[in-house]
Amino acid sequence: MSDLSTPSPTAKTSINFQEALNPEQYAAVTAKDGPALILAGAGSGKTRTLTYRVAYLLNQGVQPYQILLLTFTNKAAREMLERVEDLTGVPAYQFWGGTFHHIGQRTLRRHAEHVGLSPSFTILDQGDAEALLADTIRDVDGAFLKSKDNPKPRVLADIISYARNTCQPIEPVVEDRYPFFIDLAARVKAFSDAYREKKRKQNVTDYDDLLEHWLTILETDNEVAEQYQNRFKHILVDEYQDTNLLQAKIIDKLGLHHQIMAVGDDSQCIYTWRGAQIENILNFPEKHPGTQVHKIEINYRSSPEILHFANQILQHQSTDIGYEKNLKPVNPSTQLPCFVPAMDTRQQAQFICKRIRGLIDEGYALSQITILYRAHYQAMDLQMELSRQGIPYTITSGVRFFEQAHVRDLVAQLRFVSNPNDRVAFTRVATLLPKVGPRTAEKLLKLAEKAALKEKKSLIQSLTNASVADKVPAEAKEDWMDFALTLQNIEERLRAPKSDKAEEDLFTLSQTESHNFVPGTPQEIVKLAIDGWYGDYLRHIHTNWASRHDDLESLIAFAERYASMEDLLAQLVLLNSETSDRSADPDTENIRLTTIHQAKGLEYPVVFLIGLAENLFPLKRAIEEGNIEEERRLFYVGVTRAQEQLYITYPMVSLQGGPPQRMDPSRFMQEIPEHTYEVLHVGRATW
Repeated sequence: MSDLSTPSPTAKTSINFQEALNPEQYAAVTAKDGPALILAGAGSGKTRTLTYRVAYLLNQGVQPYQILLLTFTNKAAREMLERVEDLTGVPAYQFWGGTFHHIGQRTLRRHAEHVGLSPSFTILDQGDAEALLADTIRDVDGAFLKSKDNPKPRVLADIISYARNTCQPIEPVVEDRYPFFIDLAARVKAFSDAYREKKRKQNVTDYDDLLEHWLTILETDNEVAEQYQNRFKHILVDEYQDTNLLQAKIIDKLGLHHQIMAVGDDSQCIYTWRGAQIENILNFPEKHPGTQVHKIEINYRSSPEILHFANQILQHQSTDIGYEKNLKPVNPSTQLPCFVPAMDTRQQAQFICKRIRGLIDEGYALSQITILYRAHYQAMDLQMELSRQGIPYTITSGVRFFEQAHVRDLVAQLRFVSNPNDRVAFTRVATLLPKVGPRTAEKLLKLAEKAALKEKKSLIQSLTNASVADKVPAEAKEDWMDFALTLQNIEERLRAPKSDKAEEDLFTLSQTESHNFVPGTPQEIVKLAIDGWYGDYLRHIHTNWASRHDDLESLIAFAERYASMEDLLAQLVLLNSETSDRSADPDTENIRLTTIHQAKGLEYPVVFLIGLAENLFPLKRAIEEGNIEEERRLFYVGVTRAQEQLYITYPMVSLQGGPPQRMDPSRFMQEIPEHTYEVLHVGRATW
């Protein structure tokens, strides 16, 4: 950082801002001092606007050290400051720029003593922070983590972190995000307090401390606060719609004189589940009187047809949520977005692969095509079809479906019950239990085999024998019984006589029937495995347990395609091997598959947006929780990734979680005027 007394390089004065910018960008870049809200629509040149704003301030005589640039990624800060350096000749290191956490730790190094730390404090990464929290919990309550009914440290860390970033007490966070742990709220609060004290004594911080301590310093030391308030004549905040309450409080405290320029797009606020508060951008003018609001709506990314479609999405959002905006095109016309009803997810996948081959024939490269989805499990059939057809793809929203740990865990249970000699499958699942390693798992299995021979029972039944249960580590005893009982239930249904059931019309299944399964079928057995011990394990271990559970539920639909468990397991192994063999080669062209969340900020000539059916998009969970407006914004973000061609697909029948059910098109599609898109019919599928 430059010292106040250090002269800074003089910025170039040859920039013609009016010539380099469109009128909307120019108005924002040259805005007068004072609070400003820049509503930068998708593809409107937000980064360019911020870059030129910094350059403009330098040309007005503002010193680099008087500008604070806050971003959400180091990459964004680096890119902006490098562009500024290219534009002005002022070295990037002269500025205070970076992520909130980067600037927070920089401030904390200078004033650590104000929060009981020394400047030499170390920062814990996520794994180390969770380990320290676990140690703290053991100190406070040695029995807590031994109980299978209590959440594990990762879940507790998520609760505590969310509460800190949203400036809430622990109890409402538990009630909202983990209601099944509400009776533990007071204990979680005690763990949080003890964890804070342990970090202070060890002179360490976690990531959240970098922000919390920063705010504490600003709120408790007026002299320090005034130093920074007077130093930073201009505070620029990128992606303001993604700020949480803790970050907003820091910005407001630093910007006491309202010298803040907030840049963002409320229509792209899609991270409230992570703590972002859309109210921060919506209420900015109220908190900062005299705010100048500039809209940047000229879009350089998409065709007029795609933009017209995207604008219609926002026309139907609640009138009290969001600023009115209308993206305006500069690119030439192409074709209307296409809406493609398909019979089911398999036909949806077949259409996409066929269209991809057509796009290649038209001259598109695979890297110019992306496939977006609301949730990872919705792309299962698509991954399978791409692999079958030899179309290379890469997944940026996680690992391939059948390679995910929770999918492999569930399959391992099914493998072991189907073939009790499969020691690899048993070891994989048994070692998920606390204090059970490979050697312990092998020992328990041998005891069960001995008991089975002695009592002439199956190996699965013998897992609950006293001779086995007595040797299970104390911390795992409760889990072991639930684990074993689940395997026994699966075995019972697997060995049950199969009943005949006539095929039923996909479109006449009643709501009651949709929750029933034919006894002994792969569908029923997979459902038993999900509803048993492992489903409860997910909830206690993983912060994203709900999305993992959705992935597993999709296996019920997959299992319906097979007559026996042997057939299902054989296909799962073969498919896993097949899709693994298709792993992306960095030296070859690949299609990208990703969630919309992961695609934010990116753009592609051709976009396939799949699964536009009620309960898939918007997700059923979002509908039940009243988060429709965020789902609408997510749809808008997905649509505005497309530059030239947009295909929106809709499976008319769902097998998710049970027998076939007729699906309605997404409410978002039903709201949009039909003249803004073209309907393509695939086979017999009609809407």
